[in-house]
Amino acid sequence: MLERTHSMRCLPSLGMSLDITFLGTGSAYPSPARGASALVLRREGQCWLFDCGEGTQTQLMRSHLRAARITKIFITHLHGDHFFGLPGLLCTLSLQSNADPNKPPVDIYGPLGLRSFLWRSLELSHSQLLFPYTVHELVPTRDQCPAEEFKDFSGLDRDEATRQGPPGRVLHLDPGEDSYLLVEDEQLVVRAFRLFHRIPSFGFVLEEKPRPGRLNVQKLKDLGVQPGPLYGKLKSGTAVVLEDGATISPADVLEAPIPGRKICVLGDCSGAPGAGAARLCREADVLVHEATLDDTQQDKAREHGHSTPAMASEFAQLCGAKKLVLTHFSQRYKPAGQGGQGDADVTLLKRQAESALRGQEVTLAEDFMTIEIPLKK
Repeated sequence: MLERTHSMRCLPSLGMSLDITFLGTGSAYPSPARGASALVLRREGQCWLFDCGEGTQTQLMRSHLRAARITKIFITHLHGDHFFGLPGLLCTLSLQSNADPNKPPVDIYGPLGLRSFLWRSLELSHSQLLFPYTVHELVPTRDQCPAEEFKDFSGLDRDEATRQGPPGRVLHLDPGEDSYLLVEDEQLVVRAFRLFHRIPSFGFVLEEKPRPGRLNVQKLKDLGVQPGPLYGKLKSGTAVVLEDGATISPADVLEAPIPGRKICVLGDCSGAPGAGAARLCREADVLVHEATLDDTQQDKAREHGHSTPAMASEFAQLCGAKKLVLTHFSQRYKPAGQGGQGDADVTLLKRQAESALRGQEVTLAEDFMTIEIPLKK
């Protein structure tokens, strides 16, 4: 996998490209060194935004990404450093848009209460968007946070005014899958899973469906099939009938399917109720996990529903993740090489995580870092 930092704008992604760009890697609030939580997953030219802390739109402007390409937004939980930037971003996108009644809506996914927050923010500020948006809310379970912190927001949309807000689905946990199905098409599936934090938090997994394997060209030639349109039909999964009446099915000439890529983005957490998180993240190509405090602060981290490098590494080992990327650093940890004498910097977190993983390389996210995830062969 290739990691790089961008400072220039680039053309839309082509050729099944898939990458993630971090726009904010700090916890609690934006600082001159780090933006608040936000990252963009880019696939086939579309941009999907995960979290939108305060200042995310200015981070987008500084990046190589085009905000106008954002088609979906996923919010992990309703702490301000993860979604206070959302109303402003939507308003700026509207200012840069032209009214188009045929434009598909921007789909926004997040915990119950997000629809009311967005509608009231836009209504109170007399903001009218030139594009439609939908809000799909995830109904949390009570074991996602301490009992005294759980709040039931199911009644927020009952008054007549709020019911005039944006449309969208209310998604309940599928107990059999221990997850929430958000998006599925011919190429990929996106699910949410539960995490434990001070308030209900979620993680998201994008997994591509397997691609057809290579055609065994030599076998086709032996069967008398020359290169041409029949190859395309077989590759697409359609059986073909030859001139002599013989039928060739795709299974006869296709090699094993090629697995798709899997990206997992976790919100703030100190663990996860149930087995859904570890199962869905199994063998993830990239696992993005918070590490707010270092290992010596584990008691404090757990008290506030956060993780340390060792805790993130333990989860990565549990699910067999191929690449662990740490983010959401406390502002007390300075960027590498920027701290003064006696200051702790993020390289401490990297050393602790790699020690827990027995030397496996761990990546520290930084603002504007892009990680490319290549197609599997």
